[in-house]
Amino acid sequence: MTGLSTPRGETVGIVGAGTFGTALASVVARAGRPVILWSRDAAVVAAINEERRCPRLPSAPLPQPLEATTDPQRLATAARLIVLAVVSTDARARAAELGEVLDGSHLVVHAVGALAAPDDERVSEAIGAGIASQRIGALAGPALPADLASGRFASMVVASRFDEVIAEARRLLGSPRRLRVYGSHDLVGVELASALACAYSVALGIADGLALGDGPRAVLVTRAIAEGGRLIQAAGGDGRTMAGLAGLGNLLVRAAAAVEPAPGAAREPDRSADHALGRRLAAGAPAGPVTGEGARAAAACARLAARLGVRVPLLAGVAGVIAGTLAPERAAELAAETVADAE
Repeated sequence: MTGLSTPRGETVGIVGAGTFGTALASVVARAGRPVILWSRDAAVVAAINEERRCPRLPSAPLPQPLEATTDPQRLATAARLIVLAVVSTDARARAAELGEVLDGSHLVVHAVGALAAPDDERVSEAIGAGIASQRIGALAGPALPADLASGRFASMVVASRFDEVIAEARRLLGSPRRLRVYGSHDLVGVELASALACAYSVALGIADGLALGDGPRAVLVTRAIAEGGRLIQAAGGDGRTMAGLAGLGNLLVRAAAAVEPAPGAAREPDRSADHALGRRLAAGAPAGPVTGEGARAAAACARLAARLGVRVPLLAGVAGVIAGTLAPERAAELAAETVADAE
């Protein structure tokens, strides 16, 4: 367990025992770093502490010195660096709960790949409204939970306006053989690039579901990076960030087509839920509301673009398909029609 004798500055606190939070905890714990993982689900906490496995990602080994808890005060006392790894719809509520236990000495980094509901804020803004510390950052990039759990090498970027947040996140989260963490001061760009990567992963899933082929797929990726960069620039970030780990890198790994298996081997599943959603949308209208981070990111980023007066035909097409107002085939046609003059 994470003992009281462990220096507070050497322990990583993680909020959320979902797939990414669990995978990150696994990487950090395997590197020998003390980890305390806060979940509101008592059954999940018990499984982690007693069986050293999380039901939501059973493939991730969770060795000592990792401790799970249902007590947010325990998290705040044990760790100075806190990683918020929850879905966007929970970000504001978890930030409010953290605000009751964190003080100005804490550093908070989120790994949320969409904008915060219901007001389409960047998650760092929602966190900043709920906690005392303003030393906040974002963690993003091409590191899928299954890859982290299996020990495959991955890279991410941590962004913040504060050098201390970047330095501490890189020091405490980085694991030389499993995870390399880079730094950036473009917090706006990294947050929006991460959300846009989720949204464009849905677009690539639609393209793959329609069997458009490698050429149109390459055009879609190219246009997504240009379009996303314009939106980031208009929002006050650096448009070039869309071509980095949080944007292009994130998009490529999330929207990679399933690997063709060797004869007799099982087929690898879709790389992400967002890409899988796009394929389902291409196959026909879902029976109920379309949910998921990619769907929420597409709708929220399209609304942001409208407020900023930025033309985003690809993003608008994805949002239309998700809303049920545009057929996937028509969205693909409109995207092709606007490629020539999208600059």
